[in-house]
Amino acid sequence: MRIETERLVLRPFAPDDLDAFAAINADPAVMAHFLAPMTRAKTAELLARIAASVDRTGYGFAAVERRSDGALIGMAGLSLFQAPLPWTPATEIGWRLTPSAWGQGYATEAARAWLAHGFDALGLDRIVAFTTTTNAASEKVMQRLGMTRTPDLDFDHPAIPAGHRLSRHIVYTATPT
Repeated sequence: MRIETERLVLRPFAPDDLDAFAAINADPAVMAHFLAPMTRAKTAELLARIAASVDRTGYGFAAVERRSDGALIGMAGLSLFQAPLPWTPATEIGWRLTPSAWGQGYATEAARAWLAHGFDALGLDRIVAFTTTTNAASEKVMQRLGMTRTPDLDFDHPAIPAGHRLSRHIVYTATPT
């Protein structure tokens, strides 16, 4: 699946994306709201999980390529979130970009395209976005997308140790318009 926006190409990851994506995932600034930066091997595992998710559900996170120069600047997309929570499974929308791409509206542009795809092409009735309470930048993207803050869905992420500063997550939702 390939989606093009004014400035971006959202496409499946290719094998030759591994080095660039591993560099993004190894950046401490990019991973400040995760438990730790990722090694190249962990990034390869993530790409394998993404490919398996796409095979299973028909959608998943995708490479974000800047049209002007073909640079891989991160990932964005939809993924089936199946943590043991009362409101899951649910389709989540997410993004992760390299710092040189921050503050330019790329995350919002990519996410807006994925929301449209999720509602129009996939027929989803709700898409969720979540982040740790410390990630104000991602929360602002959710707000710019017109998503609705849904505090009754907030949760402690089961993959993060209880009491850790990154454990608590806030949730936003979107429905078709």
